[in-house]
Amino acid sequence: MAVFSRCSTAATAAAKPTAAAATFSYLIRALSPSFSSSSSTLDPETDLNRNKPAALGVLKREPKGRNVQWVFLGCPGVGKGTYASRLSNLLGVPHIATGDLVRDELASSGSLSSQLKEIVNQGKLVSDEIIIDLLSKRLEMGEAKGESGFILDGFPRTVRQAEILEGVTDIDLVINLKLREEALLAKCLGRRICSECGGNYNVASIDIKADNGRPGMYMAPLPPPPQCASKLITRPDDTEEVVKQRLRIYQAMTRPVEDFYRSRGKLLEFDLPGGIPESWSKLLRALNLEDHDDKQSAAA
Repeated sequence: MAVFSRCSTAATAAAKPTAAAATFSYLIRALSPSFSSSSSTLDPETDLNRNKPAALGVLKREPKGRNVQWVFLGCPGVGKGTYASRLSNLLGVPHIATGDLVRDELASSGSLSSQLKEIVNQGKLVSDEIIIDLLSKRLEMGEAKGESGFILDGFPRTVRQAEILEGVTDIDLVINLKLREEALLAKCLGRRICSECGGNYNVASIDIKADNGRPGMYMAPLPPPPQCASKLITRPDDTEEVVKQRLRIYQAMTRPVEDFYRSRGKLLEFDLPGGIPESWSKLLRALNLEDHDDKQSAAA
């Protein structure tokens, strides 16, 4: 297998490739069967996306061909993990969240733990080298289990990362989730984690009234089950100062990634209209997908 041929141009243009990046290029190739445009269909009637990807349209996979290779973009706390996880379950592909990889490394007291703790607590972005190293290890584990396809959440965050990814695999679609800043801040500050089971919840009740032609927005809290209620903790980086710092860094460093994929016709921008009940069905319509289990739950 010619592992490094497509990676060389992007890696050379950005910086000298590291061993971790080389390993990453090999592993992601192993997980990524070639994308066939014949397996996608367009939905010209969908009116939910302002900037539908020109080259790809909206993808719809048949059950036997659901090896999608998607990326989720969006500000920290926007809900990438929530919607990526739901789509992962629906499409039968692994959801790989680099934020979870970082938190797992922090909890493991591994070789990177102390370095990562300082970076995360200051609200800074983790370096490309560390992210690629962690992602390479995750992909290696997936390869051993026979995984195919992926939904990446939190990678790429820089143009350099996007160039490396572009050099080693074909990304079908990049979904850019967007949420009003006041709702985003409240949502981040309301996040809670169960210290025992690791479940994610949110205590914020967000109710933004319509104003100056902008629609109102309501996002209900996501309370924990009774057995987790007394075990909730706040992430150390979910303070107002750190959250605002993360948003500033995102604006400066990650917005260019949106432009990178927009110029390639792969970016689907989706404005979240509210919480999960309002947003999930509309996101599925934008992707030309159906969740039969969700429909049955709503009808019950």
